[in-house]
Amino acid sequence: MSPPHTAAAFDIDAFLGTLTQRPGVYRMLDDQGEVIYIGKAKNLKKRVSSYFSPKDAPPKQQAMVARIRAIDVTVTQTEGEALLLESQLIKRYQPRYNILLRDDKGYPFIYISTHQEFPRVAFHRGAKAKPGRYFGPYPTSADTVRRNLKLLQKTFPVRQCEDSFYANRSRPCLEYQIERCTAPCVGLIDAAAYAEDVRNTVAFLEGEGGHLIDTLAQRMEQAAARLDFERAARYRDQIASLRTLLEKQAVHGEHGDLDIIACALEGNVACVRMVFIRGGQQIGDRSFFPAMQDSHEPGSLLAAFIGQYYLGKPIPKEILLSHPVEDAGLLEDMLAHEAGHAVKLSARLRGERARRVQMAVTNAQHDLALKLASRRDIHARFLELGEALHCPQPPHRLECFDISHTQGEQTVASCVVFDRQGPVKSAYRRFNIEGVPPGDDYAALAQATARRYQRIKGGEIEAPDILFIDGGKGQVAAVREALAALDLDALRIIGVAKGPDRKPGMEVLIPAETGQPLLLPPHSAALHLIQQIRDEAHRFAITGHRQRRAKAKQQSTLDTIAGLGPKRRQQLLRQFGGLREISRAGVDALSRVEGISQQLAQRIYDTFHEREP
Repeated sequence: MSPPHTAAAFDIDAFLGTLTQRPGVYRMLDDQGEVIYIGKAKNLKKRVSSYFSPKDAPPKQQAMVARIRAIDVTVTQTEGEALLLESQLIKRYQPRYNILLRDDKGYPFIYISTHQEFPRVAFHRGAKAKPGRYFGPYPTSADTVRRNLKLLQKTFPVRQCEDSFYANRSRPCLEYQIERCTAPCVGLIDAAAYAEDVRNTVAFLEGEGGHLIDTLAQRMEQAAARLDFERAARYRDQIASLRTLLEKQAVHGEHGDLDIIACALEGNVACVRMVFIRGGQQIGDRSFFPAMQDSHEPGSLLAAFIGQYYLGKPIPKEILLSHPVEDAGLLEDMLAHEAGHAVKLSARLRGERARRVQMAVTNAQHDLALKLASRRDIHARFLELGEALHCPQPPHRLECFDISHTQGEQTVASCVVFDRQGPVKSAYRRFNIEGVPPGDDYAALAQATARRYQRIKGGEIEAPDILFIDGGKGQVAAVREALAALDLDALRIIGVAKGPDRKPGMEVLIPAETGQPLLLPPHSAALHLIQQIRDEAHRFAITGHRQRRAKAKQQSTLDTIAGLGPKRRQQLLRQFGGLREISRAGVDALSRVEGISQQLAQRIYDTFHEREP
């Protein structure tokens, strides 16, 4: 990688003279050292030179070039390597002038603890830290995954309970009574029969639903021939349930794994619609709204999207596209390298496949229309807010703070950010408040805003046009004093106080500069925007407070137990899944945890049951 050319010595002609004609990736930086654009090239010298030569370049390109103060270059062996590196760097740096796929981490999985004698099947999100098998990710709502898990459990009654709950049962639970579990916890099913249900569950999740029905049909006939009508009836019910599941998800004419990717564009706003088909079954669909600074052709949009989306994700053998993409061969090579198998991109389609892609395009157009309508609505609210508050210019960026605590304990402050496109969730922040008297909301707000706006003073983050505070004159005065200490007196502060009856629509605004209450009409679009950002700050603060309170509750009880150090506490929480499960566990179950002696287990048990050791 070449050293970046800095602003002080950035000579375009001299820099271009040093560039190689080999493939590689280039990063363009502004005067703050921030990466503003990343690109790949088959010929670095030719590609980078093209930015500085045309006089009829689009305005957005001219604006970007005017901001360049440094260029960093990484040479690669092949253009394919450059494409992969470009995708990785775009995902890492999120440059403002690239097409950006917003972070989509957190897709749910279905987890089966196949390493256990009696495995459990469970909803899972996050790192794959535990041994066992993970199926997914499922790019659909978490509720849908949980619903399908329940249907699958009715078909093959594999346990879904936590290990700590399972290990301490002396009689079957309610799941057994409603026939969603076979109670392996108390020995009501043997390991071989239970393993059959687990194998069938795995087969279904692997997309072998059709073959599984055939196998179950054979077993049903064999059971009937043996006059084992009870078992035959069970197979019959399983087949009926599986057929219901498969009929809901079946895609006519498809038997393997593929994704459908379609797009719709209007100006610099785009919607990419994905449909996910596994084993001939549609398992989900989702719309994405990539961030773009300028308009793009559908092919270049899809190429950028594909390059970023599939990094670190399972890749099917075929992807159907609504438009041909640029560098299709390079993309296929990159995807094949990531997937470990050949991947085909298909854009010229006929028959049923063409119809399904067109349906994805229709859905993308519909979701894009909704997005644009929402943006127009928010934009109009911003304009009306500017008029209502007599702003010299309509505001572009709003921030709002709120405080949440329980009787002064585990206080958390939230800061949410809105721009003319809606919530900017990547800019949200929470602050754990320390060192202030319990219940002192004024001091808590002063601390949070000082911590936040110290970074604005340092030029690290953008200042809002208006800062809203959930509270009245006291809260506003505390925040104003905190910002004055940072020489940020010019920042406009407005309190949002509840009216005398605390009813929505009766909020009173308290501008810091006058201190005089201001009432907006209940049906004012400006007031609705203020309510929206205030409610979002409230939600974000409460969520953070609950998380902090739960963590403190876990730690506080365990911290009081002599001989239970940090490592053993973590071991207990990891084994049992939470404080409630630990409190329910018996001495024998506690002592089976690594590092917990019988004596320490008794002490833990006594702590939760209020006995003297």
